[in-house]
Amino acid sequence: MIKLKNSLLTISLCFAVAILSNAQTLKGTNQISGYSDKDVINTITTAVPFLTISPDSRAGGMGDAGVASTADANSMHWNASKYAFTEKNLGFGLNYTPWLRALVPDINLAYLSGYKKLDKSQTIAASMRYFSLGTIQFTDEQGNNTGQFNPNEFAFDVAYARKLSENFSAGLAMRYIYSNLTGGLGLNTGARAGMTGAADLSMTYRKPVKLGAKKANFILGANISNIGAKLTYSTPQNRDFIPTNLKLGTGLQINLDDYNKLNVILDINKLLVPTPPIKDYKTNPATIIAGRDNNVGVVSGILQSFYDAPGGASEELRELIYCGGLEYWYDNLFAFRAGMFFEDRTKGNRQYVTFGAGLRYNVFGIDLSYLAPVNGQQSPLQNTLRFTLSFDFDAFKSQNGPAPADQ
Repeated sequence: MIKLKNSLLTISLCFAVAILSNAQTLKGTNQISGYSDKDVINTITTAVPFLTISPDSRAGGMGDAGVASTADANSMHWNASKYAFTEKNLGFGLNYTPWLRALVPDINLAYLSGYKKLDKSQTIAASMRYFSLGTIQFTDEQGNNTGQFNPNEFAFDVAYARKLSENFSAGLAMRYIYSNLTGGLGLNTGARAGMTGAADLSMTYRKPVKLGAKKANFILGANISNIGAKLTYSTPQNRDFIPTNLKLGTGLQINLDDYNKLNVILDINKLLVPTPPIKDYKTNPATIIAGRDNNVGVVSGILQSFYDAPGGASEELRELIYCGGLEYWYDNLFAFRAGMFFEDRTKGNRQYVTFGAGLRYNVFGIDLSYLAPVNGQQSPLQNTLRFTLSFDFDAFKSQNGPAPADQ
């Protein structure tokens, strides 16, 4: 249980710090009348960051990479257009992640997703994401208890994916986002639940290739997620960007022989949110020393995010996040995974390796993954476990065990 002051701002800041708290203090400061040190920490924060958390164990075991992996029930989060290439007619996934257990014991993320293939070219899908921030004890200025609440956030998605050619597909996902951080407690702050809508636009290119005598599939994927209006918890004037994000990735699915299969994937991510400018806090906090004003509209913010970093092109490159992983399948029954996630130390400093495993038996599938930091410091993400239970209803129709896996 956490004791916090009766303030929405405090709750929001604490959550943001928890997500980025493995960023360490570096030389330089953003409170000086100059900006020349490339090691100045200048992280980008948004409302509802739970939308960026990888929800499933399969991608979680491959360094949180998934935009160009083969399709599965959880493709909604990564790239909805992949559903058009699934070889199965119906599938569901149930995911659970205890989150930030190094900080508090009662934060968790649950994710339910599924898809239905309409015909050879079209697939529909839906998902529900629920994020619980545990129990918070509210107090007044004198320290008297004023009530308890369980802050929570959720998002509901629907998607449509279609093949536009034999090798190319596109997808559109629509999302409703709800974030309630105070439950109406502390009305003197004007706090209320935040609500907004968003959309994802995605594309997948998949082509059979040959690697010597081995058959393989080469995959390219792209997804711009969470394109939507800003979110407010109080007045219309106080609005925050949601985490609009660009994912680009490539993957290679190699059939080593009749029983062994290897997947290799690599993702690059960039938040399409303006970078905070560096201001002269010492003499005049309203004066921008470097960068651009980030109080702009959504479309302007997406465009500006490519060139507004105070440190110029070098800082823009440091805003890229790299994820990659390997996945080995034996006879479509057992899977072993490993991967790595890298974020620059000035932009959040999340750097970790991941491991995972999967088992398929008849209609059921079980996956789990484990996360371990590698940057030599204590991290709120350390020892993170993810669990996934999947259902392959095509297996009911198979007379010889489980149906061939998309993986």
